[in-house]
Amino acid sequence: MSQKPDESGLNQPERIKSYIDSPEKQQQLYRRTLWIVVISQIFGGAGLAAGITVGALLAQDMLGTDRFAGVPVALFTLGSAGAALIVGRLSQRFGRRFGLATGFLTGGIGAVGVVMAALTNSIFLLFISLLIYGFGTATNLQARYAGTDLASAKQRGKAISIAMVSTTFGAVAGPNLVDVMGSFATSIGVPALAGPFILAAAAFIVAGLVLLLFLRPDPLIVAKAIAEDQKMNESSDHISPEPVLNNRGIILGATVMVITQMVMVAIMTMSTVHMKHHGHGAGDVGMVIGFHIAAMYLPSLVTGVLVDKVGRMGITIAAGVTLMAAGIVAAFAPVDSLSGIILALILLGLGWNFGLISGTALIVDSTDQTTRAKTQGKVDVLVALAGATGGGFSGMLFAQTSYATLSLGGGFLSLLLIPVVIWSRKTTK
Repeated sequence: MSQKPDESGLNQPERIKSYIDSPEKQQQLYRRTLWIVVISQIFGGAGLAAGITVGALLAQDMLGTDRFAGVPVALFTLGSAGAALIVGRLSQRFGRRFGLATGFLTGGIGAVGVVMAALTNSIFLLFISLLIYGFGTATNLQARYAGTDLASAKQRGKAISIAMVSTTFGAVAGPNLVDVMGSFATSIGVPALAGPFILAAAAFIVAGLVLLLFLRPDPLIVAKAIAEDQKMNESSDHISPEPVLNNRGIILGATVMVITQMVMVAIMTMSTVHMKHHGHGAGDVGMVIGFHIAAMYLPSLVTGVLVDKVGRMGITIAAGVTLMAAGIVAAFAPVDSLSGIILALILLGLGWNFGLISGTALIVDSTDQTTRAKTQGKVDVLVALAGATGGGFSGMLFAQTSYATLSLGGGFLSLLLIPVVIWSRKTTK
């Protein structure tokens, strides 16, 4: 009699059991998974860079005002909130392969919609398409978890960092192709600022196809099978396993990522508009955002090692201090100084990197395979909503006050990470 497939469609005894019984094969699959994630993240990084680089400028051009220039970032981060929940649930039920591929392919459709909105000058279509485009940005972040499914506790920081650093290649290339894609867009009758979204559509679709075709066997499904086998063995040996779920750790990890995301998005979003007001062209904007995104992802290999070696709490404090420094530099750099804004956004990206990797490691430490993907999706919803809030209010604060006030406010907000760490240490004693 044939075995009944599980909910993921895999026949566990035939396709999974060899991994359950072989730590060596588990490590081989762990390494292979990282390579597939790396390839998909290179394309995914190019896709997410479009919204960051020209989203605010496109809205400013179509709406004719600065007041709502933060709306595009707010919309695609809001869309990424819903996407994070959906991708997390799909991954929990059907595996990373199906969940992540669905997210990237949907994001690609959203990018196509943005191009169509620019062609037809439709604000309504632009806003709807940006929400859908958010699926790609959410999936790009969620992919970092795929590398941790088969990683040991001492490998988790490094696994997260490898997934993130690979994003750098596409994410840095994307902003620096603004002028090239703008020229290409105008050559085919599309507004220049929509050009990067043509690149985003292609990049997200390729990323989704890479995962759909090559992420086999699914690392989360294998990890869940291993965890279930261990529980059965512990039960047969009359050992009562301690629960792995740590709500306090989840709260701490979520808080770290929420604060760093809100501060980073708020300052980054208005930096492009601030630059345009002071005579910097699209090429300068693309270069600055390229440096910023490089600082967001490129230090990840070092950060991952530090998170594993130094500890989650120490890197969280470093995130708060670095973001504060970014706010100060952004506020007081001369308005015509390209080097000043580059330094500010490098510090901004580095602080975000510290916060995201330490926070992600805390979430992975505090969950087990039976609920991990679902919990990760819920946490990323909060992170995305924080980004939407930061992006949405940044335009209003910028219009009512100044870029310096916005930057200093974000910097001081980031210092909340220090009392959060102190609180967590007291409550765990």
